[in-house]
Amino acid sequence: MSKRVAVLLSGCGVMDGSEIHEAVFIVLALDQAGAKYQCCAPDQLQAEVVNHLKHEPVKEQRNVLVEAARIARGKIVPLSEIRAADYDAILLPGGYGAAKNLCNYASAGTGSRVDPEVARVLQEFHQAGKPIGSMCISPVVVAGALAEVDPKVTLTIGNDQKTAADIATLGGQHQDCPVTDFVVDTKNKIVTSPAYMYNAGPAQVYEGISKAVRATLELA
Repeated sequence: MSKRVAVLLSGCGVMDGSEIHEAVFIVLALDQAGAKYQCCAPDQLQAEVVNHLKHEPVKEQRNVLVEAARIARGKIVPLSEIRAADYDAILLPGGYGAAKNLCNYASAGTGSRVDPEVARVLQEFHQAGKPIGSMCISPVVVAGALAEVDPKVTLTIGNDQKTAADIATLGGQHQDCPVTDFVVDTKNKIVTSPAYMYNAGPAQVYEGISKAVRATLELA
């Protein structure tokens, strides 16, 4: 029977939403593994909107769910409809949207808080013993969400020492990892890969993500 996986998006675009390459690589790896997936996102306004050509914030409002629907080809549901009981695992791509819309790490650093609905969903999966896969910067979301229920989960964002130290403050334990590999916290069923936390090419990023997706499915 095919594994069923929720894919949590945070918008569309690396600077204010989900990193598009990472999101596509995740669904590609799931499809290649024969898994079924359901994209989801919070139905709320983005923290900010960025002009990706000029790399500048703009005075505009966009909805996280509506923007994420671009990546999902319209096949997406609000995060509020996601229940761990209906899925075997959940996966999160990175992009600044993870640090701006799923939590406020981008602005608050180690004082950040995870969106309550995001925290609910991640805690449900964790408490049900179902794996969580997280790429790029999104492990800061996982660390923050699980800090209250199971501190000291092992995660990676690559080898950025400042972010690694922040993860420790948020409640996780960091492990350095190259872009083409992944880290597994077997006890907590958490799989992480650095992706574009490195200045790497798509082939290297996909190698790490595809390995992480397979490892997540194996834990399911």
